[in-house]
Amino acid sequence: MRILLVEDDHLLAKTMLSMLRDDHNTVDWLDDGQQALSVLPDEHFDVVILDLTLPSVDGLEVLHAMRSQGISTPVIILTARSELPEKLYGLDSGADDYLTKPFAMGELKARIRAVTRRSDGQAHPGLTVGILNLAPDSNQLRVGNEVIPLPRSEFQILHFMMRHPNQVATRRRLEEQLYGWEQGVESNTLEVHIHHLRRRIGKSVIRTVRGVGYLLDAQQAASCKDSSCP
Repeated sequence: MRILLVEDDHLLAKTMLSMLRDDHNTVDWLDDGQQALSVLPDEHFDVVILDLTLPSVDGLEVLHAMRSQGISTPVIILTARSELPEKLYGLDSGADDYLTKPFAMGELKARIRAVTRRSDGQAHPGLTVGILNLAPDSNQLRVGNEVIPLPRSEFQILHFMMRHPNQVATRRRLEEQLYGWEQGVESNTLEVHIHHLRRRIGKSVIRTVRGVGYLLDAQQAASCKDSSCP
């Protein structure tokens, strides 16, 4: 998934970036509240991890602005402000979760999985479309009874498409999931990843929407019996 981290403690942020990226996530980092306000209306993220004490604009102001603009992206507040009234105010202001520093990285990862499950309407861990089952906590794909290891990029693409089955995923959205704000991505890289995924799960499961992007066909995923679907 694509995560926005808004944290002005550079040492902590760099540690978090490394550990979150280890779990197949694409993570973009900002250290200023005003920067967050500038990018959030135009960029898609699956979750925002938001510190409250930020330069320029306080994290609560960022949260208020997001919700007033109709941005429903799940937000996890991550802050040293630990008093109960502050927690309640943060949650009542539109945060989906509130975690105080110091914290265990494993707990943060679990909370990320929980808030994204709720936003997707998933009651249980993992994503299931037809015979495809993807477990974000273990980065494991199961096709029927077969377990298939996925490279990070293929996992990112499939994770996004399984969260939005039967919906067209544009090239731009998929490339954002893969690379965030990284530069220098080759123009045919996405096609190569899609080609490899089709070989693993069946070429009919991922349809090309010409000139727009790709679509995960839930009906095809349900009818396929193995990874050699036509």
